[in-house]
Amino acid sequence: MMLLIVGLALFFAVHLLPTAPEVRDGFRARLGEGPYKIAFSVVSLIGFAVIVLGYHKMQLHPGKNPVLYDPPEMMRHITMALMLPAMILLVAAYVPSKIRTMVKHPMLAAVKLWALAHLLSNGDVASLLLFGSFLAYGIYDRISVKKRGAQGPLGAKQASSIVNDVIVVAVGTALYFALVHGGHEWLIGVPPLPALSVSAV
Repeated sequence: MMLLIVGLALFFAVHLLPTAPEVRDGFRARLGEGPYKIAFSVVSLIGFAVIVLGYHKMQLHPGKNPVLYDPPEMMRHITMALMLPAMILLVAAYVPSKIRTMVKHPMLAAVKLWALAHLLSNGDVASLLLFGSFLAYGIYDRISVKKRGAQGPLGAKQASSIVNDVIVVAVGTALYFALVHGGHEWLIGVPPLPALSVSAV
């Protein structure tokens, strides 16, 4: 559990910096714009890697990862359904589109939807820590960006064609199916649905 907590602490330590502009600007002034971005990316990647490792280890040792509640099987299918729009919103954060304009902050919407979807179908301690933390972060950061007027990775860039929306949906859908068919199990060590791992044997 400690490994997962350390990974979450590292990851959120840097991702909460933008919510405190004075602190963020202080780091930028000391390090310089380029080194600041590099440090941000490196710590984020390390934190993410530790999160994945910590979560995976807890899933492999049920004795250290008690189940607090057992969601009904139908919740897994609801989770699967919610993950498709979550992946589309994730892609929309980086591609100018009408979807992005409508949602305003698709990255945060994707994070919240991803976290909520997984909380619906997982009742173990590791999952509550992981997805509960990301849901809380998504809600907090959405409030923060509204106050700060932050515009996300693309800034004020607007969609030039509906083709971009088609690209967003197509890439998001492809990413979803990649995760369903092996990607999730390879990355996390857990198949999204037990039936998928059985049918693959």
